[in-house]
Amino acid sequence: MGFSFKERIKYRFERYLSKGGASIFMSLFVLFLILFIIIIGVRFFMLKANPDLGHPEHTTFWDDIWKTWLQMTDPGNMNQDNEAPTWLKITSILAGVVGVVILSMLIAFITTTLENVFYNFRKGRGKVIEDDHTLILGWNERVVDIIRELIIANESERKASVVILSREDKEEMDDLIAKRLPQTKSTRVVTTTGDYANINELNRVNISGAKSVILLANCSESSSDDEKVESDVQSVKAIMAMISCQGGQNKLPIIAEIFSEEKRRLISFFNDENIIALDSWDIMGKLLVQTSLTSGLEMVYNEILSFDGCEVYFHHANWNGVTFKDLPFHFVDGIPLGVYNEKDGLRLRPDADYSLVPEDQIIILAEDDSTINYEASKIMSPVELELSGKKLEQKSKNVLILGWHNVAEIFIHESSDYLTKGTKVDILFNEPNDFLKDKVDSLKQEYPDFEIVLHDSDPLKLENLEKVNPFSYDNIIILSQDLNELRADKIDSDTLIILLLLRNIKKEEEQIETKIITQVLNSENQEIITQTDVDDFIISNKLITMILAQLSEEPLIKMLYDDLFSEDGSEIYVKPADLYFKEFPAKVTFGDIIGLAAKREEVCLGIRKGNKSKDANSNFGVTLNLPKNQQVEIEKGDFLVVLSEDEL
Repeated sequence: MGFSFKERIKYRFERYLSKGGASIFMSLFVLFLILFIIIIGVRFFMLKANPDLGHPEHTTFWDDIWKTWLQMTDPGNMNQDNEAPTWLKITSILAGVVGVVILSMLIAFITTTLENVFYNFRKGRGKVIEDDHTLILGWNERVVDIIRELIIANESERKASVVILSREDKEEMDDLIAKRLPQTKSTRVVTTTGDYANINELNRVNISGAKSVILLANCSESSSDDEKVESDVQSVKAIMAMISCQGGQNKLPIIAEIFSEEKRRLISFFNDENIIALDSWDIMGKLLVQTSLTSGLEMVYNEILSFDGCEVYFHHANWNGVTFKDLPFHFVDGIPLGVYNEKDGLRLRPDADYSLVPEDQIIILAEDDSTINYEASKIMSPVELELSGKKLEQKSKNVLILGWHNVAEIFIHESSDYLTKGTKVDILFNEPNDFLKDKVDSLKQEYPDFEIVLHDSDPLKLENLEKVNPFSYDNIIILSQDLNELRADKIDSDTLIILLLLRNIKKEEEQIETKIITQVLNSENQEIITQTDVDDFIISNKLITMILAQLSEEPLIKMLYDDLFSEDGSEIYVKPADLYFKEFPAKVTFGDIIGLAAKREEVCLGIRKGNKSKDANSNFGVTLNLPKNQQVEIEKGDFLVVLSEDEL
């Protein structure tokens, strides 16, 4: 089909204008020049045809050109032709009118362009020129805690930066960060808005120059299945885009939150150890089980997983065949947890007589990597103490779950490895829907040794709690009261109400051995929760963000988490001191305690003073990595923090 010349010209002109601001500006400028030349031409021919039309003060044609230019750029200059004949004034009028129209269009264009420039600036659409930065992709309720951890990690650096690329509005991100983190110390926080699964957007934030990437889920665990699927798909797409930006070969540690096992398995197909897909709530479920078995665990993990306090490091030295039993006493600062090499991977608590070989690295809990120094000779030898020989008995428990969350399902699953037949789990939930009923029914079939009962009862009402006699249970676990509630503050507020109701009931009880465990989503609510006499609380978002932040700094630590949070690996427990000591009080050094725990094939990380278990200022009695020659007095109500195979 043929097209006319007019149609072709119109099409090409439209295509030219569609290229953007520069083409529109040039078009207007060229139009201005063409009309300027036309008006000059009309004026010239009028003067040539009738020289009498000329202005009395008229000298040369160049004066007419200058007058026309002034009249088009400022119509007020038309008064220069007040004395000119009528016909010549026509050109002045044309110049003024054309100038007003064209310049108005140019001014409008420039104004719109500048508005777009400032709009894009406010929205964070510019190129991010940062290098060796931690890149956070996405946005959820954990981002502020992640930044807080990275600020602590970067304190020793003169200049550090964290760049956040998400679909959120830049102004909203900046306002929240400024409100929650008014002091970022040596860390510069840069936010920008864009699609983090888009290659151009990733290049805009200098993905190739980043130190590591934290890829956040764009919805919460309480979101619908469709929203979680969409989040996982977006995350997988983002990982593929990041690899593409690096020329097809990933060189960055990428830590991603992925909900579904299917998508985590898909990511494993990349066969890249630097790409780590985490199921955050699976970890939380396992922590919930461990906390229900042993008090004080949240404080232990809070210190180990944080950049503030003791941290876990990989360290290499000239071992000279030292055995793992003697290894702790070659460090002034630090408690070795295990051994790592590329051939055998990570082994926590290897045999006491294992001799380290040159290619071994150790994983060690220490105050700072700068304080880790292997001494060729022992700094001390522990006193030989007699072990009490006691062991805890594995038994069934009665557990009361107030509310529901997916983490409860993981809790029941993990409990099957710790609790014996006859364990009873009562679930109180207000008006449970079919989804929850079906879920509980499936758990009953999966774990026939457990008695699992769902009660239609509102835990936010005092009379309902009194009916079930909550302090007759071994553990009370408080979770979300609404399956569709996404706001962390609302969930925490409900939790606080239940805790206050339980405290009111507790006043009427004489002897209480029930342990209350609650899940706190917002870390800023920690201080409020501690006022309710709760035994243990897990700050979910805070612990998860610590894990994400640490993995972004050292991906190898993933092996430690795999072991700590697996069904068969070593785990951290807070065990009663009478499992170790025969007499109390026991006045010993911390080094002596390490030697005593080793007789149970355990690694002692620290102690918990029972008389300070409610004191937040004393970290609830938990102290890790004490100096090995420090004298401590262990009393009957105290505990040891140990890395062990089981809780017995």
